[in-house]
Amino acid sequence: MGIEEDIKQQKKFKSVYEKLVVNIMFTNGWLIDQQSKVFKPYDLTGPQYNVLRILRGQYPEACTVNTIIDRMLDRMSNASRIVDRLESKGFVVRTTCKTDRRAKDVMISERGLAVLDEVDNQLNLWVDRLKVLGEEEAEEMNACLDKLREA
Repeated sequence: MGIEEDIKQQKKFKSVYEKLVVNIMFTNGWLIDQQSKVFKPYDLTGPQYNVLRILRGQYPEACTVNTIIDRMLDRMSNASRIVDRLESKGFVVRTTCKTDRRAKDVMISERGLAVLDEVDNQLNLWVDRLKVLGEEEAEEMNACLDKLREA
């Protein structure tokens, strides 16, 4: 099924570039929806998962909320609020920053590491479904998306 059928487009797109933009936006929404289904049993959202992955990358070191913000996929997310929710679930721990007592360091907890491993296993199964694209096609698509962002 093409994008025209997916969005029930009646008229032709003005250009192949307009179609590309709509297709990327629609596919982004589809990907987020599919990931949300993987995260739901673990009571996680996409941004929370992203923060846990950032913290796992820092582990066993802690990092500040500003570091998390710099590395987030969705920079519009409220990282402080996300960390609050993860802390209430026991997935992260906050401590006073050693170099700046006014700041708080954030570190993933053992429970956070464990849930992240479980989610990753489920997410890997989902990612395997994307192998309808060959490796060469996936590489080409990655290169094209990188090129778009450089424009």
